[in-house]
Order: sequence, then structure tokens, then C-alpha cells
Amino acid sequence: MHRCLAFAVFCLSFLVAATSRALPLSEIKLPPGFEISLFAEGLESPRSLALSPQGTVFVGSRTSDKVYALVDRNGDGRADERYVIGSKLQMPNGVAFHAGSLYVAELSRILRYDKIDEHLRAVPAPLVLAESFPAETHHGWRYLRIGPDKHIYLAIGAPCNVCRRQEEVFATILRLDLEGGGREIFAAGIRNSVGFDWHPDSRELWFTDNGRDWLGDDQPPDELNRAPVKGLHFGFPYCHGGSIADPEFGAQLACSASRPPVQKLGAHVAALGMRFYTGKMFPPAYQKQVFIAEHGSWNRSSPSGYRITLVRLQGDKAVGYEPLAIGWLAADGSVRGRPVDLLQLADGSLLVSDDAADCIYRISYR
Repeated sequence: MHRCLAFAVFCLSFLVAATSRALPLSEIKLPPGFEISLFAEGLESPRSLALSPQGTVFVGSRTSDKVYALVDRNGDGRADERYVIGSKLQMPNGVAFHAGSLYVAELSRILRYDKIDEHLRAVPAPLVLAESFPAETHHGWRYLRIGPDKHIYLAIGAPCNVCRRQEEVFATILRLDLEGGGREIFAAGIRNSVGFDWHPDSRELWFTDNGRDWLGDDQPPDELNRAPVKGLHFGFPYCHGGSIADPEFGAQLACSASRPPVQKLGAHVAALGMRFYTGKMFPPAYQKQVFIAEHGSWNRSSPSGYRITLVRLQGDKAVGYEPLAIGWLAADGSVRGRPVDLLQLADGSLLVSDDAADCIYRISYR
């Protein structure tokens, strides 16, 4: 598997040099007018992304013990400074930014780094905001966001391919207040969500969910879901994709008792990060539409995913599902990258993390 060559880091600011043998970006195919470039490279398994109002991009990781901060100081669309915010962390996948503070979700706790933009060079010890989350590592890479209601949303995946555990916390999205209290289940029946966002008009939660394995190459689908209110159940482990009863658990709860997906995505594509586009750089046809990073299948006989897709909406209904960027999966089936998360920058361009090529790309339009 091709990986971006690590590049030099200089001085106290970890200035990033510009030499590498990156994936030839000419091989990434986009609609006319769109361009892709490298924002950063030589990172360790970059996953979730968050942005501060000052423009600092924070990067979590599943397999590394680090969280990075990246700064494009000269505004050329490429990070020229890199800092390590946390190290010796346990699966620090989830990152979110709110009111001057960086929130980091480890396997079993949430940390908060206050006034982080002022302390990039000398990071103080974080506050342990909440802990005692499940310690099972299967689907234990937490995804974290701060909602428009100023609450923390945290995904707790099922600790298995398919199972029904007594602990209600599994296969849910939790909600907490900004001080780590008031823990509650916002939505349940969610096998493993590694991406969610809020509709820019309704402020309703939307999220991706990864379908179970070992039901064949073409089922069940991954899902794009909408949770307009607290307390909805999305089917797992009883029902998959809104209509496929689980062979083991399906008799215990009918599919009609769970909320169906807004859009059925490809089977095994591993839909992770998703964002509503609200910028001004892309054409109007992309406004308030959903971009999804499909990380790619791991056990399908013919690989699928490894791309950025677009779900077109009319109101709260999906009316289209199509590729936006392809090329990480070569024609011969070899994998040259795996998109993970998406982040819209202030100029309207879109960052894409890639934990296989250890890079972050920038998609722009002109």
C-alpha cells in the first residue's frame, strides 16, 4: 500500500518541509472545476478533523497516540506548521473545538485542552472532562462533535460485528453537557457511527452508520440517517438498512419498529465522516448537500468505497447518491488511500483525511 513519504520537521514550530512522494493527485478524478492538492502529509494515521476560528486544524488518530495541530500560516492552502498537542493517548480518534477549547475523545474518556490556540508550542495538561466509557477496543474509536445545542455528542460503537449487549450504552450516540455531565442516550440501534453533522437549517442530527459484515458482498448497506429528536432506534442488531432482518436477532424486533435510513449507501463501503456543505466556494448545486468519506471495504470479494460521495437532498429527502472523488482504489484493485473525515475550511474548500496514505488533502473549486 502506497504511503506518503514522511517529510522533515524543523524548529520549535515543527515547520513542515515540502518534499514527498505523495500519491499522484492527477489520478484522483473530480467533476470539472474541482481540484485536489495536499494540505499536509507525513502524519501518523490522521482521522477526525476539527477547526478553530483562528484556522488551526486539529487531527485525531485511531492507531497513533498523538493529536496534531496544523496551521496554514501563509494562506496558500497547505499547512506549514505542525504541533503535537497530545501524546501517549489511547486511540485519540475524536476531536472537536468549541469556545476556545479542544475536546479529545480517547477510548474511555474525554479530555479538554483550554485556550489551546494560545498554547500550541507548550501545551498544558488537559482537564479530564468525562471518563468511564466502555473499554472494549472493538469499534472503540470514538467520534466526537459539539452540537448546535452546545452539547457533546459521542458515538459508542457495538463491541462486535453483531451482538446484543445488556449494557444500554453500546451501539448509541450519547449526549453530554459541556462540563461532561448529564450523560444520556440520544439515539440507539447504531452499530458504529464515525461521522455526524447537523443540518444547517433544521439543526437536526444526521449521521453515517456502518452495516454489519458476513451477510454477503452486497448487503447490508451502510446508512445515512437522520435523528430529528431524541429517543429514536435505528435497528441494530435486529434490522439492517431499514429492511433486512438479522438472521440471529431479527425475530426479536421487526424492521418496522426502527427508523429507516434517509439513504442506503454502498454495502461495506465503510462510510465514515460526513458534512453538510455550507461554504461559498463550490457551485450552488452543492449547497446544503451531504459529502461522505467512504473509507473502503475490508472483506468484500471485490473492493468498494475508497472515495468521496455526495448525497443530494431535497428538504430532508435523499434524491441522489453519486461519487464526487474517486481514484484511491486503482483499476487493478490495489488501494492507494482511504478517506476518513471531512472538514470545511473558512474559504469553502474541503479537507479530507487519509489514514492509509498518512495525508490530508484539500479539495477546492475554481
